[in-house]
Amino acid sequence: MTEFAAAVARAAAEGRLVVQPRMGMASPAEMRAGLRAVRDAAAVTVGTLTVDSYTRVGDHRAALAALRDGARLNGYPIVSHDPAVTRGVLAGLDGFPVQVRHGSADPRAVFGALTAAGLDTTEGGPVSYCLPYSRRPLRDSVAHWSEACDGFSGHLETFGGCMMGQLCPPSLLVALSVLEAAFFRFHGVRSVSLSYAQQTSADQDAEAIRALRALAARFLSDVDWHVVVYTYMGVYPRTRSGARVLNDNAARLAVRAGARRLIVKTVAEAHRIPTIAENVAALESASLAAASVSFDPVTEDTGVLAEATALVEAVLELSADPGTALLAAFRRGLLDVPYCLHPDNAGHARSHVDDAGRLRWSSTGAMPIARSSVDRCAPADSAGLLAALNRVAHLHDTPSR
Repeated sequence: MTEFAAAVARAAAEGRLVVQPRMGMASPAEMRAGLRAVRDAAAVTVGTLTVDSYTRVGDHRAALAALRDGARLNGYPIVSHDPAVTRGVLAGLDGFPVQVRHGSADPRAVFGALTAAGLDTTEGGPVSYCLPYSRRPLRDSVAHWSEACDGFSGHLETFGGCMMGQLCPPSLLVALSVLEAAFFRFHGVRSVSLSYAQQTSADQDAEAIRALRALAARFLSDVDWHVVVYTYMGVYPRTRSGARVLNDNAARLAVRAGARRLIVKTVAEAHRIPTIAENVAALESASLAAASVSFDPVTEDTGVLAEATALVEAVLELSADPGTALLAAFRRGLLDVPYCLHPDNAGHARSHVDDAGRLRWSSTGAMPIARSSVDRCAPADSAGLLAALNRVAHLHDTPSR
């Protein structure tokens, strides 16, 4: 078990939720200060080193130029900094796990840089870091991720449960998270975490996280795994109070549904890159919220597990190699991400938020999902889509009467 996974396991044994920021600074001194502040927060934490946008898309020449010219970057350019510099950032933080977050469809340089710096934990996936963020062909992303994962002995977190940030029905998020974890396992990775992003309904989210845990237990029984929840990734509340409540609700959701780790968001999320202090405040607030609830094994069954199971089984039946299976599944439309414009996505699936706040299918294309799951009366106009996109922010920014 990696140091990162061991820290999460220790916290779980103590009944504590691990909380984590999405923080990255270009300056090694600032990055080090941020990691120290997160380590010293009044919460059980792990650290994050989030890379900049140039590094994410593989434009390392531009990242180097920005460092040379003193231009402001929105993250830590781990490939451009010498490994010795990054080791200096981590010096004295012994025993404090740090994850590298990047967003790249071609992670090979990032994997090389983090390994050279003595780090062993990162995240992403061949689908989740290609379809929403890149125009690269999916086959290239699968090949690059295969090469990066082969021989990697650290911890890998899927990003599949966060596809598009919002308006992706939970069953598809669960299935993609499991499928990317199966891809990692096929390439020899023995320690994984499976992501799920908070959506529009707490009850539906709890059902989805329990479905994710059930499928992980079935398909990943021979590797170490845990579930990580992401605080809502769509249009975020603009008020400080609304943002804080949404973040705290994500912490409560994680505990009730049996997740072990939470990626937080801050009160500044809708406006700018948050400060170190704002990140620490979000961590501490989420930790307090998590301590106010306990695990609840009971959930309503509205079919999320059945849908996710059908998707996973249909894909894995296509090939013994999950990468090959994923490519075939997207080619045939067996996986189809709503509102995703990537050329390798079929683009026939659609979703909406119903009157109860639950994400529903309005069209499933060729995916193996029962017709009874499709709401044929869903609104199909742009006004309905905009309302759905802004629903969570509006509810949290509107004072209760």
